Amino acid sequence: MSEPIIEINNVSKIYKVGSERIQALDNVNLTINKGEFCCLLGTSGSGKSTLLNVMAGIEKLSSGDIIIRNRKINKMSERQLSIFRQKYLGFIFQAYNLIASLTAAENVELPLIFKEIVPKKRRKMVKEIMNAVGLKERAKHKPSQMSGGQQQRVGIARAFVGAPEIVFADEPTGNLDSKTTMEIMALIKEIAKKNNQTIVMVTHDVRLAEFADKIVNIHDGKIVSVEEK
Repeated sequence: MSEPIIEINNVSKIYKVGSERIQALDNVNLTINKGEFCCLLGTSGSGKSTLLNVMAGIEKLSSGDIIIRNRKINKMSERQLSIFRQKYLGFIFQAYNLIASLTAAENVELPLIFKEIVPKKRRKMVKEIMNAVGLKERAKHKPSQMSGGQQQRVGIARAFVGAPEIVFADEPTGNLDSKTTMEIMALIKEIAKKNNQTIVMVTHDVRLAEFADKIVNIHDGKIVSVEEK
């Protein structure tokens, strides 16, 4: 039986620009189940990234509720939300967002430091995930010494290292060539399936949506269709 892990109930998001009101999300309803790979698919300006951001608690919604693990995250204080994100959520970014002065292994280790995991256990966890993403030989390299694909593998390792229940990915292959894109997508899916982790990914690319179990088509801030495989 499917177990809901994210529930989006009547969510709207309005941006105010001067006297203008821009409706980025319009009464959105969606359920994502534990272990599911969900793709939010749409063109630029469709509202897909806004939906991911409110789902992850990065942006405030205007109305409705976001329920993750049976908790309304939109009712949490900033401190509660920060602790919740550290404990349960991981993030993969299009621009990698690696710290240039740190090695690959040190970048991957950061979330574990914030979780106050002891150094010996941290090193073991980092080594395991670096092996899983195929970067065992690059652990001591800094971002400037790695290709875009290698940097994104570091980003994936950082997102998955603490075994978060949910990983949010915003156009994770947007800066990569076609071959590397397919390799990265296969890697994300493989790690998530192995650990029964939930993926919520934003993309405009129909080819990448094919990796998902659930494809949510978004247009003008509304869900126009949901495909389940």
